[in-house]
Amino acid sequence: MTRVLVVEDDPQLVRALVINLQARKYGVDAAPDGTTALRLAAARQPDVVILDLGLPDMDGVDVIKALRGWTRVPILVLSARRGSDEKVAALDAGADDYITKPFSMDELLARLRAAVRRTEDTPLVPETVLVDTVDFSIDLLAKKVVRGGRDVRLTPTEWHLLEILVTNPGRLITQKRLLQEVWGGTRSNKTNYLRVYMAQLRRKLETDPSHPRYLITEPGMGYRFEG
Repeated sequence: MTRVLVVEDDPQLVRALVINLQARKYGVDAAPDGTTALRLAAARQPDVVILDLGLPDMDGVDVIKALRGWTRVPILVLSARRGSDEKVAALDAGADDYITKPFSMDELLARLRAAVRRTEDTPLVPETVLVDTVDFSIDLLAKKVVRGGRDVRLTPTEWHLLEILVTNPGRLITQKRLLQEVWGGTRSNKTNYLRVYMAQLRRKLETDPSHPRYLITEPGMGYRFEG
């Protein structure tokens, strides 16, 4: 049974979530505040955490940071905060997805299933990494990309960007994280760098670069790789 930890201080919303999750055979624990959430996470070892950011005792971003100190459990943020800054802060802290209130229960459940599937996938290991898509393949150990039977020549920067994205399949990687990891702190606000290099990668890898299938933009937030 997949266990879900719901961290939310609205009793009516907690009740709705518990009813819907239990009806679909999930095991559910609920915490009304951050302190209880961290205690339950350690004791119950949930498979997924659904987290509100506006908690009575601490900010949800601090809960994410505390969890990320010891676990990679998927964290789905469920919050009324709609600004891109709040979303980016939560994602940079280690959240896997962000859903704004009000929300569709069907959408939440779909994203929950996707998060569970990603954790069940075999993790990438450096000795045997080969990412295959319909249009190209990537050998992360040999640092090699093949498309249509031919090697694709990538610059070191293009490769670094691609490597970060494909080793986190389906997960949104924020602009800030990509800029810091590839260019360092001095370029952390140069989003135009990302646009240029992502456009170059799409021209080299996508069948239709203007309608990408693999290298997906989340406007104002970041990018994700869909294999």
